[in-house]
Amino acid sequence: MGKVSYMLKRITTMNYGNMFKTIDLVKEKCGKPKFIIFCDMVYSGLRFGAGYVDYYQFQMYNMKTSEKKTIITRGINNSICKKYNDKTEIYKFEDKAIFNKIFDKYLNRDWMKLDGEEPNLEMFVNFCKEHSIIVVKPLDASCGKGVEKIDTKGMDIKSLYHKLIRNKQTLVEEVADQHKVLNNIYPLSVNTLRVVTLNHKVVTAYLRIGNDGNVVDNFNHGGMVTAVNVDTGLIEFPAIDKATKVYEIHPYTNKPIVGTEIPMWDDVKKLCIEASKVVPKVGYVAWDVCLGEKKPCLIEGNDFPGHDLYQLPVHRKGNIGLLPVFKKAMGEK
Repeated sequence: MGKVSYMLKRITTMNYGNMFKTIDLVKEKCGKPKFIIFCDMVYSGLRFGAGYVDYYQFQMYNMKTSEKKTIITRGINNSICKKYNDKTEIYKFEDKAIFNKIFDKYLNRDWMKLDGEEPNLEMFVNFCKEHSIIVVKPLDASCGKGVEKIDTKGMDIKSLYHKLIRNKQTLVEEVADQHKVLNNIYPLSVNTLRVVTLNHKVVTAYLRIGNDGNVVDNFNHGGMVTAVNVDTGLIEFPAIDKATKVYEIHPYTNKPIVGTEIPMWDDVKKLCIEASKVVPKVGYVAWDVCLGEKKPCLIEGNDFPGHDLYQLPVHRKGNIGLLPVFKKAMGEK
């Protein structure tokens, strides 16, 4: 019944204008007639829970039925979230201050929440004395929105405090130290690892890298992403950005991306597996991790992992998606 209700909701809320624009894009890529594309897109939605964005982004128009069965689509991702993540517990991930309090032992950096009160202002002044460069975030934003890196040297700290309160950027953190291996690839952002755990097992991992002078590495805000081999920590594939441009070498630093080995990879996996057990009723989480010079630091956890980074064509082997890996973690065949 859940699958039927999901499909009915998708049919009634779908943006059909965008769907037909996507069909035009697919035709440009593969040259198939629009009617054939439309029929296959609908079939992929009904059979595999794939939205039209999935169909285009994962290049399902170039896949056999046996290959489509291996893709984690929007519908499948939603069903995994529903099965493993208790709605009454996800607030612990969605409010960043609550998250920081619960997972404080894994953060490995100082932080504070602004509340507009005088004692809190004095705490902020002292925080900036100790950490002249800070990162500020809204409590409930996603995709890097509202995240800023601020050098407070020479600033009027009290005026900055009130500005942050007005902008609702009330989570303040020490800038996480970044390992030289990742800093050499792109030094302007903290290039975070996204490590996905399901049922307390690491099922997939990615490295997100900033670009074009941006201070955030988010894929939806100008960054790029590449897959990390879960077993070895090796980057075997080029990075790709939202516009589908592929990078074997970073254009800002001319440093190679392919062939990079993530230092302390076993420590990164251990941190994420341990963190996955802190809130047992939220069992499917995408963890954002900064790799420090001496140890990994947890940035945040996402209770609704964005499947758009999964199994991109440039990162697939043999045109096979990640669903078999996820099923193994769930104890399914």
